[in-house]
Amino acid sequence: MGNRDTRVRGIAARAGGWSARHRWAAVGIWVLFVVLAMGLGSAAGTVELKDSDQLSGETGRAAAIAEEAGIDEPAGETVLVQGREAGVKATSTEFRTAVDAVMKAVEGTGKVTNVTSPYDTDTISKDGRSALVQFDMRGKAETAGDRVEPVLKAVEEVQKDHGSVLIEEIGGASMNKTFDDAFGNDFKQAEYSAVPVALGILLVAFGALVAALVPVLLAITAIVATMGLMMLVSHIQPMDDTSSSVMLLVGLAVGVDYCLFYLRREREERAAGRDPETALRIAAATSGRAIIVSGVTVCVAMAGMLFTGIATFKAMGLASLMVVAVAMVGSVTVLPAVLSLLGTRVEKGRIPFLHPDKRRKTNGGSGNGGSGNGRSGDNGSRFWTSVLRVVLARPAVSLVVAAGALLAIAAPALGMKTQNLTLDQEFGDSLPIVATYERVNEAFPGGSDPAEVVVKAADINSAEVKSAIADFREQAVSSGASRGPVDVKVHDSQNVAFVYVPLVGGSNLDKAEKSLEIIRDEVRPATFGKVDGVEAPVTGQVAGSKDFNDQLVSAVAPVFAFVVAFAFLLMLLSFRSLTIAITSIVLNLLSVGAAYGILVAVFQHGWGASLVGAEGVGAIVTWLPLFLFVILFGLSMDYHVFVVSRIREARLRGLTTRDAIQHGVVTTAGVITSAAVIMVAVFAIFGTLSMQSMKQMGVGLAAAVLIDATIIRGVLLPAVMALLGERNWYFPKWLNRLPDLSHDESPEAAASPPQPPAVEGERVGV
Repeated sequence: MGNRDTRVRGIAARAGGWSARHRWAAVGIWVLFVVLAMGLGSAAGTVELKDSDQLSGETGRAAAIAEEAGIDEPAGETVLVQGREAGVKATSTEFRTAVDAVMKAVEGTGKVTNVTSPYDTDTISKDGRSALVQFDMRGKAETAGDRVEPVLKAVEEVQKDHGSVLIEEIGGASMNKTFDDAFGNDFKQAEYSAVPVALGILLVAFGALVAALVPVLLAITAIVATMGLMMLVSHIQPMDDTSSSVMLLVGLAVGVDYCLFYLRREREERAAGRDPETALRIAAATSGRAIIVSGVTVCVAMAGMLFTGIATFKAMGLASLMVVAVAMVGSVTVLPAVLSLLGTRVEKGRIPFLHPDKRRKTNGGSGNGGSGNGRSGDNGSRFWTSVLRVVLARPAVSLVVAAGALLAIAAPALGMKTQNLTLDQEFGDSLPIVATYERVNEAFPGGSDPAEVVVKAADINSAEVKSAIADFREQAVSSGASRGPVDVKVHDSQNVAFVYVPLVGGSNLDKAEKSLEIIRDEVRPATFGKVDGVEAPVTGQVAGSKDFNDQLVSAVAPVFAFVVAFAFLLMLLSFRSLTIAITSIVLNLLSVGAAYGILVAVFQHGWGASLVGAEGVGAIVTWLPLFLFVILFGLSMDYHVFVVSRIREARLRGLTTRDAIQHGVVTTAGVITSAAVIMVAVFAIFGTLSMQSMKQMGVGLAAAVLIDATIIRGVLLPAVMALLGERNWYFPKWLNRLPDLSHDESPEAAASPPQPPAVEGERVGV
C-alpha cells in the first residue's frame, strides 16, 4: 500500500480532483443548477395531493366516487349553543333568542349557505341543554379555512350579547384554520430556529466563522434546489406540505453532516502537515467516499417509502431521497471547489478560545494531530479514548451491558399502539377549539366527526334504494352504533347520496372503531348489500384512521425487507466484508428499536411525558413508526459508514484490528460529536412544537441519533469488532464475483502519513 501510486481511483476522488482543478466552473455549475431547478419548478408550479390520492381503502373509494361525480362537498360548520346552567335549556326563551341570533349573524357574513335550525333538524341533546346550528361554507372545502374568519368573529359577537349560554363554533373549516395556523406557526418556529442553532454548533466545532458558514450555505442551497425539483416531480407524484417539511428537516441534517465530515478531514490533513492540495485530495478519497456510500444508503432507505402505496409516504420518500441526493452530489463536487478557492481563508473569523489551535494550546497539545493520530485537542477525543480503553479491555462485558440496556429501552415498543390523533390528542389544552370539540362530543357523541356513507346507485331515487337508505338509518341507531340523528343529503343528478352517522364513542377512537365495525360489517350488508349495483363505502375520520392503519400494517413487511436488503448489499459491496454488513444491520435495527421504546414509554405510557409536554396522548401517530424506521435507518448509516471507513482505512495501512478500532473511533469522535449535536438540536426543536405528532417525530429522531452516536458507535460497534477480531474482514470467495465498490482510498491515505507525537492510549501504525 505504500508504493506512492499516484493514480486516483473512485468516483469521490475523481469528482473532488476535477472540482479542485476547475473550481470556478464547479461553483458556477452548482449555482446554475440551483437557479434552474428553482426557476423551472416555480414556472411549472406544484400539484397538490387530492383526498382520493391520500386516502386508502374504503375512504379512498368514497373520495373517488365524489370526485368522479363532480361533487365538491362543502365544508360543514357547527355552532354549539349550550346552557351554562342546568336550568337553561333549548325550550327557554333566552336559548331560542340566542339560536336565532346565531343564525342571523352567520347568514349576514355572506360566507355561508344552508343554515339550519336545531329545532328543524332535531339536533338537540338528550338533556336539552345543548343544540347545534349547522351550515356549510361557500366555495371549495379545501380553501374554506381561509374564509371562515368572518364567521368565527360573527359568532364571537353573538356570545357577547348572550351570557346565559355558551356559543362556540367548530367544523371542517374552523378546525382546518386552527390546524393550519398551528402547523404554520410551528414550522416557522422550527425553520427560524434550526439554521441559527446549526450555525452556532458549527461555530463551536470549527472555531471559525467561514468554516462554520460553508456547511450551512451548502445545505441551504441543496434545500432550495430540491424545492424546485419537488415542484417538477409533483406533476408525476403530487406533493403536500408534510413532504416539504420533512425535506427541510432531512436536508438540513444531512447537508450539514456531509460538509462537516469532508471539511473536518481536510482540516485534519492540513494540521498533519499536508499541503492544501494533498489534504483536499485525501479528504475527497476518504470522507468523500464515505459520503457517497452513506448518501446512497440513505437514498435507498428513503425509497422504501415508495413501497407503502400511500401517496403521502411516497411524496415524503421522494422529497427526502431528492434532498439527500442533491446534498451528497454538492458535498463531493462544489464543496472541494469552494475549499480550494478559500484555501487557508476557510479559517477566517476565528472565535477566541474556540478555534482548535487555541484549544490545543489551552490543553497543552502539540497542535499536530495527523491522520494517524487522534488529537487530544479535539472535542471528545480524550473522553472516547478513556471509554475505548475500558471497552477494548472487556469487550464481552461491554457488549452485554450496552445491548442489554438498549433492549430494555426498546421493550415498551412491543406494546405500541398507533392511531391518527384526534384534535384533543394533537393539541391538548393549548387551543380553545379542543374544549369545544370535547363539549360537542359529550353532548352529541360522534357528532363532530360522523362516519360518512357515500351511496352510489344507477338510480338513487328508486324505491329499492330509498328503502335501503331508510333501513340503514333505522338500523344504524338500533344496532347501537349510533345515537343519531342520521342525516341524508341526496345529489339527484349524480345519483349519489351522503349519509352522515354520528358514531357511539365519539373522540374515543377505540370505541368509535367498534361502532364503525358494526356499520361496515352488519348494518351495511343488511341494507345496501341487498340492492344490486349499489356501492356504499364508509369514510370519515374514524374510518380514515382505520384504513390508513391497515394499509400501513400491510406495507411494513415489504418496506422493512427492501430497506434492510439493499442496505446490507451496499455495505457488503462497499466494505467487502460479510461480517461488517451483518453487524451494520443489527446495530441499526437496535438503535431504531430503542427509539421506538422511548416513543412508546413517553407518549403512550406517559413516563416523563410532562418533560416534553405530552400528557394524555396515549398513542403514537399512525405514520410515525414506519417513517422513523426509514429515516433513522438511513441517517444512522452516516455515522456507521464514517467510523467503519476510518477503521478500514487504518487496517489497510497495517494496524491490527484492535488498534484500527481505537484509531477509527477516536479520530472520528470530534466530527461525529459535532454532527450528532447538530442533528439532535435540530430534531429537538421539533420536540418543542405544539402539535403532538411533530413532538413525537422530534423526540424520536433526537433520541435515536443520540443513542446512535454514543452507545452504538462508541461502545457496541468497537466491542463487537474487538470480539470478532480478524473475522471482521471475512468475505467468502464465492462472493468475489460481486462488484467491488471498496477501491476508493487515495494513495496518501493508505500510505504512511507524517508522524506527529503519539497521544497516550493510541498506537500510531504504519
